[in-house]
Amino acid sequence: MAVRKVLCVDDANADLINLEKIVTGAGLTALTAMSGKAALAKAKDDKPDLIFLDINMPDMDGFTVMRELKRDPDIKDIPVVLITSKSQKADKMWAQMQGARGYVTKPYTADQILEQIRSF
Repeated sequence: MAVRKVLCVDDANADLINLEKIVTGAGLTALTAMSGKAALAKAKDDKPDLIFLDINMPDMDGFTVMRELKRDPDIKDIPVVLITSKSQKADKMWAQMQGARGYVTKPYTADQILEQIRSF
């Protein structure tokens, strides 16, 4: 699958802008959302090829967003890469159990994000 459209989700504006710059710098379309609820709506409306999703968000955490994505037959197959400051092995294992296809810890480099995009 060629990734052309990426949904970037983070409640921290600086992190969201940084991620968006990396994605658009790679020549891809970047969609953005600053909450879990907004992410679900954008995923349903815009059907991105990939979602970069923060875990720690105030309205709905990334794990809950992933479970909601997986319940919807129209968007359940969109791969999700979690981006988080959580670096414990248990966090990564839980992410995989929830269906995450990738896991990047903050602070990340542009190369780490681009490597994730290329893997799909």
